[in-house]
Amino acid sequence: MSKILIIDDEEKLRSLLTRIISLEGFEVIQAGDGASALKKLEQHEIDVVLCDVKLPDGNGVELVKQIKERFPLPEVILLTAYGNIPDGVQAIKNGAFDYITKGDDNNKIIPLVYSAMEKAGLAKRVQKLEKQLGEKHSFDNMIGSSKAITQAVDLAKKVAQTDATVLLTGETGTGKEVFAQAIHQESARSKYSFVAINCSAFTKDLLEGELFGHKAGAFTGATKDQKGLFEEAHKGTIFLDEIGEMPLELQAKLLRVLEAGEFFRIGETKPTKVDVRIIAATNRDLSEEVKNGQFREDLFYRISVFSIQLPALRERTSDIPLLAAHFTRLFEVKMNKRISGIDKEALEALQAHAWKGNIRELRNVIERAVILASGNSIGADLLPMDLQNHSLPERKDKQLSAFELASAEKLHIQKVMNHTNGNKTKTAELLGIALTTLYRKLSEYGIE
Repeated sequence: MSKILIIDDEEKLRSLLTRIISLEGFEVIQAGDGASALKKLEQHEIDVVLCDVKLPDGNGVELVKQIKERFPLPEVILLTAYGNIPDGVQAIKNGAFDYITKGDDNNKIIPLVYSAMEKAGLAKRVQKLEKQLGEKHSFDNMIGSSKAITQAVDLAKKVAQTDATVLLTGETGTGKEVFAQAIHQESARSKYSFVAINCSAFTKDLLEGELFGHKAGAFTGATKDQKGLFEEAHKGTIFLDEIGEMPLELQAKLLRVLEAGEFFRIGETKPTKVDVRIIAATNRDLSEEVKNGQFREDLFYRISVFSIQLPALRERTSDIPLLAAHFTRLFEVKMNKRISGIDKEALEALQAHAWKGNIRELRNVIERAVILASGNSIGADLLPMDLQNHSLPERKDKQLSAFELASAEKLHIQKVMNHTNGNKTKTAELLGIALTTLYRKLSEYGIE
């Protein structure tokens, strides 16, 4: 039942308001002065406060400020015998929902109570959602107890308390955005926005507009001023995923944000000031990119103030059963199925797999298995064929047959590596594959 607190030193008026409001189905609590009212607010979960301006121990207008500072959720309606504009203005500034005159506005009280109740209810729902969001993105929800992930979490917890720029490195699918959200949630900026963008998903011009916004008339179709994501993230955090894909021209603008806390919208000559924390992520070797002229050296040193390497899933195989169980519970609820667990043979197959796509790949495999499951457990037969025949990870210790395609691939990679004198970036370019793909193949074939 919703609760209303009435604060007035006139007992007859309190009793009258109590009867009127109780008839609407609300629970009413009474207080004769400001001090006892604050105690009632501590003892009860109040939704709406009806408060007289003139109180024995103070002024209702000032009491509103105290209430909103200590108890931000309840809405306060001020009642006065003699209304005046300055008091009304100050009351609203102090956080009052409304300010009305006794007698003249009695017919407004009940409708106002309902309106205030609706606003207070919305504030409660928002607070609940924010709490759930915070719990979802907290470090406590990180799954895994392996040394590799524990060390990464410990580093992230420490840097979260600062305002330092963070660089998250690691293969695709290792959970870089999850870490970025947790760092934001644990920081002093958690009450403000967390904004994420994948730098590889846009062309140069589109990415510049997304990040920095534009002025009306800056180009054809720009009919009005448009905020960029840096402005949206003001006082909060911006997560720049795949920063290694950012064009060099935009890297210079990003450097200005880091050094001066300002940028220029497209088509604007006056800089826009911004206070934002930057968390960047990449699956590239940025030091190699710097050597090859693909990434600014000065920007690299600015964004790597605090770098955290996220481990690949094959480096934390002891966490695979925990992650698989988590995803199983997630998808059995979504698909309205009852799955008791994962068979031993299936778990062995999962732990033996190379996991080129890391946690994201594991999630997809479990989702597929839950879809296919007709019984109450996940067996190896529900896994993709390459997991059922989990021979790839053994390649390091196994002599490849001369007739295997993989043997020719291994030989070709070795030849190109010799040609480039071991330069992995150049080797990947000549082979026409991503650097992360080359690293994976070097690991699979045991090439030093």
